[in-house]
Amino acid sequence: MKIALIGATGNVGTKIVNEALSRGHQVTGIARHIEKLKARQGLTAKQADLANEKQLADAVRGHDAVIVSVRYQHNDVLKAFTAAKAAGVKRVLLVGGAASLEASPGVRLVDTPGFPAEIKVEALPAAEALKRVREEKALDWTFVSPSIMLVPGERTGKFRIGTEQVLKDEKGDSRISQEDLAVAILDELEKPRHIRKRFTVGY
Repeated sequence: MKIALIGATGNVGTKIVNEALSRGHQVTGIARHIEKLKARQGLTAKQADLANEKQLADAVRGHDAVIVSVRYQHNDVLKAFTAAKAAGVKRVLLVGGAASLEASPGVRLVDTPGFPAEIKVEALPAAEALKRVREEKALDWTFVSPSIMLVPGERTGKFRIGTEQVLKDEKGDSRISQEDLAVAILDELEKPRHIRKRFTVGY
């Protein structure tokens, strides 16, 4: 599969690159600063800005799928939809945050008392983007939310998949490693189960 990854130099993006290459996929890493991408077999670097739809469309043209892994506070991820349509790419997967997941029925995590204000600056734009993403009918999109704690760690390949609610382990912790999030993302691309849906990943 030929995968275009917008945000290839980020914390999660680099793990997605590693996982995709390990499975034999061809990856085009798209970033503003491609000098941060280490040259490897199967990886092509392209410089493009998410805000430049024509530039982005040129970068993703000819790919089977587009993955978007960027900060929502500083980017309008819906521009990736416009670029994908212009380039004739139907499959788009967006990496979001956990804050829009339900902490209890009908109550988003970001709306719970005590939710850290410093995290809201990124969480609220991501939650708002999800609302807009759900309105998209032409593309085969998927929105993936990690668990609350998303940190570098081990690739275990063992995790649970959920839909709209925060996943917690037997200790009450909600967590997933960046490596296992990447596994879940590539699993979804290879065997789609959440077309025009959101899913979450946790231990």
